[in-house]
Amino acid sequence: MSAEAEARTRPFDDALKDAQARIRAHMEMRLAGSDDLHAAMRYAVSGGKMLRGFLVLESARLHGVPQEAAIEAALAIECIHAYSLVHDDLPCMDDDDLRRGQPTLHRKWDEAMAVLAGDSLQSFAFELLADPKVGPHALSLIRGLAQSSGKDGMVSGQMLDIAAETAAGPLTLDQITRLQGRKTGCLIEWSATAGAVLAGSDSAPLRQYARALGLAFQIADDILDVEGDAAKVGKAVRKDADAGKATFVSLLGLAEAKARAKDLCAEACAALSPYGEAAATLKEAARFVIARDS
Repeated sequence: MSAEAEARTRPFDDALKDAQARIRAHMEMRLAGSDDLHAAMRYAVSGGKMLRGFLVLESARLHGVPQEAAIEAALAIECIHAYSLVHDDLPCMDDDDLRRGQPTLHRKWDEAMAVLAGDSLQSFAFELLADPKVGPHALSLIRGLAQSSGKDGMVSGQMLDIAAETAAGPLTLDQITRLQGRKTGCLIEWSATAGAVLAGSDSAPLRQYARALGLAFQIADDILDVEGDAAKVGKAVRKDADAGKATFVSLLGLAEAKARAKDLCAEACAALSPYGEAAATLKEAARFVIARDS
């Protein structure tokens, strides 16, 4: 990483807010259509923490990737994440009425619009990554996102999650770890390594960081489902317990789950040692993941 990258390190809260503002502005420019489909797509992307997009931008900063390339990748991952949530909320899957404190997309419009908006967000993500501005390593990034979001990644994790609801017995800890590694972890890993991939650099340290971060993120989600306030979380809570679903909390217990998340946070931070002080913002991001209330 460059001295310039280290000099631009800033507090996580500031970096996250800046990433959110930049991604939203780029979304408004790239999804400026006036029809209902564009409106639904914008609705789906807006309102979240945009942590994945932040990870793209921050990893790009570490590797000196031009901002015009990084912002395309950051919006792309937010589109993929938004599409997954829109489809996940549908009655045929989790059947949720609330997302990010607002009506889910199929409640605000209808199920057909939710399917179409999700489909459009998925294809739009790859359109963004195919932009010439993304640079000479775009194909590696596109291939990685296809693998992380598809049959061996996020979609596979969602399938395993649905299958668990009708399984003869609750999942084991190893099975839940595998499920969540695909459902949640794959996209976080893609996001955190995107900057290294765009720069043609070694992504191993960021990959190790992301794997610990992704698991910590899901454990924190399970803790929020037990302790969280629906008004702050922005969606229904205690659904897992009501459904008798095995989670990190149900298997480990609340105290041990919190301890495991803390250990994973430390592991993620340690993985960033090759970057020195330039990775301070990413370390703060790991601490945020296990301390968040939404």
